[in-house]
Amino acid sequence: MIKLKTNVKCGACVAAITPEMDALNASKWTVDLSHPDRILKVEGPVTEEAVKEALQKAGYKGESIPQKA
Repeated sequence: MIKLKTNVKCGACVAAITPEMDALNASKWTVDLSHPDRILKVEGPVTEEAVKEALQKAGYKGESIPQKA
């Protein structure tokens, strides 16, 4: 699972990224709008770089979240 901190802030933002996210081969993706970092979770055979590119195409940013040891 890929988790990214995003600047997706509302339902309209989610609607804006939907076409790009749906174009990925992800089996599932969600944005936690209640989390202060607006965490995007993506499941499936996609790379973090592909997810970041999809967000950028839609006009948004994705930032890697450091994994806890």
